[in-house]
Amino acid sequence: MNHPLRIALVGDYRATAIAHQAIPPAIQIAAQATGLTVSADWLPTKSINDIGALKNFAAIWVVPGSPYENDAGAFLAITYARENNIPFLGSCGGFQYALVEYARNVMGWADAAHAESQSEGRIVISPLSCSLIEKSGDIRIRPESLIARAYNKLTTQEGYHCNFGVNPEFVSHLAEYPLRITAWDTESDVRGIELPDHKFFVATLFQSERAALRNELSPLVVALLKAAAD
Repeated sequence: MNHPLRIALVGDYRATAIAHQAIPPAIQIAAQATGLTVSADWLPTKSINDIGALKNFAAIWVVPGSPYENDAGAFLAITYARENNIPFLGSCGGFQYALVEYARNVMGWADAAHAESQSEGRIVISPLSCSLIEKSGDIRIRPESLIARAYNKLTTQEGYHCNFGVNPEFVSHLAEYPLRITAWDTESDVRGIELPDHKFFVATLFQSERAALRNELSPLVVALLKAAAD
């Protein structure tokens, strides 16, 4: 008997959050499409105080909902996935925190900050010029990227629920590091990142899981499950 793939959903569940409503059916639809048996467990950020809470999971998804009740737990989950080649997906808040984690622990920016909860330091995540709360928009995808392979196309339209994104002043610094920007909106603002030498490490400001609310597949959730099963 095959054991189910265990997916850690790192975040603080709120029944009213549309993304949180979408995540369980998104995993179920993706599992059915891939023929995989999947067990998805919510891990409140307060429950993550060391890597012991993250072991025995085949993949980690840091879900929307920042600021988290325990930011350190969210950052620990991202670091653990990145350093141990564990398939990782970050959406919305997970995307924002993945960039701050990378700036702090790979780029050496110990003072890298998120403007939602910090006012000092080098601001990696800053307020958007226009709110994306319950908005949708067109996305351009870099050819041959992980995101492009997941979607099997170079454009898509996705939904958001956020007021913060990548500080444009931070973008030029990323050019010196392996982390790649692989998705943009029509104004060329960053909407997706990935690590090319990682088994699967993808994060997007948009919430691809919302496709499940239309009873459609989220290509990124499918890709996450396939990477976890590989």
